[in-house]
Amino acid sequence: MDVELYVYDLSKGLARVYSQPLTGTQIDAIYHTSLVISGVEYYFGQGIQTAAPGSTHHGQPMERVHMGKTELPSEVIEEYLGSLSTIYTPEDFAMFLVGKSIPDHIRNLPRTFLETPFGQMMKPQIEAALKGVTQGSGLGPVPGPSAQPAAARPARAPAAPPSMAPTPSPLGIVRNVSSLTQLQSELRAASNAFAVIFFTSSTCPPCKIVYPTYDQLAEEVGENGRLIKVDVGSAYDVSRAYNVRSTPSFISFFKGKKQDQWVGASPAQLKGRVRMLLEQANPTHPHRNLRLPSLQREITNFVMYKKVPPLEKLVQKVPAAFKDAPSVAPVIEFVKLRHATSNGNTPAADIRVPDLHAFATTLKSIYTTLPSDSHFAVVDLIRLLFLDPRVSGYFAEETNHATLLTLLAPLSQEDLSSRPYNLRIVALQLACNLFSTPLYPDQLASPSSLLRETCLRLATNSLLDSQSNIRVVAASFAYNLAAFNHNARIDGHPDRLPEEDQVELTASLLEAVSREDQSLEALHGLLFALGLFVYEAPVDGMLIDLCRAMGVRETVAGKAQIPALQKEPLLKEVGEELFGKGL
Repeated sequence: MDVELYVYDLSKGLARVYSQPLTGTQIDAIYHTSLVISGVEYYFGQGIQTAAPGSTHHGQPMERVHMGKTELPSEVIEEYLGSLSTIYTPEDFAMFLVGKSIPDHIRNLPRTFLETPFGQMMKPQIEAALKGVTQGSGLGPVPGPSAQPAAARPARAPAAPPSMAPTPSPLGIVRNVSSLTQLQSELRAASNAFAVIFFTSSTCPPCKIVYPTYDQLAEEVGENGRLIKVDVGSAYDVSRAYNVRSTPSFISFFKGKKQDQWVGASPAQLKGRVRMLLEQANPTHPHRNLRLPSLQREITNFVMYKKVPPLEKLVQKVPAAFKDAPSVAPVIEFVKLRHATSNGNTPAADIRVPDLHAFATTLKSIYTTLPSDSHFAVVDLIRLLFLDPRVSGYFAEETNHATLLTLLAPLSQEDLSSRPYNLRIVALQLACNLFSTPLYPDQLASPSSLLRETCLRLATNSLLDSQSNIRVVAASFAYNLAAFNHNARIDGHPDRLPEEDQVELTASLLEAVSREDQSLEALHGLLFALGLFVYEAPVDGMLIDLCRAMGVRETVAGKAQIPALQKEPLLKEVGEELFGKGL
């Protein structure tokens, strides 16, 4: 994007006529400046303001200066401006955008005028008349002859969107090095990010001007880069190796290669260059620029199946060999009491949890001996039991997940269509209810977990089931896994699910979408899970490649032609926006 500097004459030409006789100095104008990017003019006036270029109350600019081009995304620019608030100056903004400040003859002219005797006399009237635009014009309070320079204002980090991954660590510090070996070690540590070396010395007064800024930038960068400081007065081998002839000097590196070198104590220039490097090292994911309200947020609720059937009828279907066992009767009573709490009776937390160890031992020893047509009732009882996070948390810590595998493993090892419908659906509902505790998602993401393999196979097989209700519940389980992984991305953390699992589930979801032509509920779940997996996936990763290869955009677009599915809102958000623009 092109960046232009608009220069206005606040004196409306009077400075050129009267400056010489009144001040003894020829002054062409009293400048006010603004910056124009992508058809928007940014200027200061009771806060940062925007307008169509040339439409402000200052009239038409007397000069337009092409400052260069910026590669920064628009949302990064907006976040940066928001972070500046009342400390905005065009110099800082220009440095951030293009790495250079506005021309000195424009930036320094207001000070030139105000430092004349007449300017000092007129200063109160000018400041009163120009309240609200002084910072934008560079006319901010000018220290008198005896005043001390204003203290360096603190650098404020841009509010980082979930797209800038990962969130900078608040523990970022400047790394002081005293030898070439130490410096090389720091640069190696930043070989996949960026580094800046600040060459200073104890006899360099200008260096002290940028010390506070450098410290603040180090906090902003955190662990996403290395800000290094070298005292050339003591680290002779470093100064020789880099041929440093003056201080302050700076050298920047990006991904292990030298990028730039500059000299001078300019806090604005330093901030602009470091923030540019930070954005290059942590580029905003292109999906952040899309309109995806369903996906551009943390998912706070997992899908769980809480519906309680008539318990007396359910218990009647449980074989006596199981329900009459001493450890099972208390569990059945516990489930009944928890159901009663939904009618406003005893709080669930006040209901004592039965002996789960004894119950698990009984279940593992008896379940496979029970009549197959009773397995449904037993699994449904466990589904209700797992709605209590105390129970699910206990079983999540069970060695090898033996109890759950007793119930679920047989269903993942054979053709599901040969198993009763009611057993298949309650088994999937039980898998969804594992998310009642935060302990199970971690287990389901563990590459070495047999439970992960079992649930993954159960889900992928069920996504293509002929029964629409089975497909809906399978999509719910896939949604829960996708949401768990998605939330890690939103928080700036690495993916929780292995990429191969994401690819396997996504392939099954895509195939299920291509087949779905009946159930609006199933399509909604499938598209939501699919969108969560794809949103912010690595642009050069296997997942995005899979979606392109399988023609996901065309597949989803085809669903909009089916009358029974046309009202699904995710067809537009996920189909047109994410898959149409984001792949």
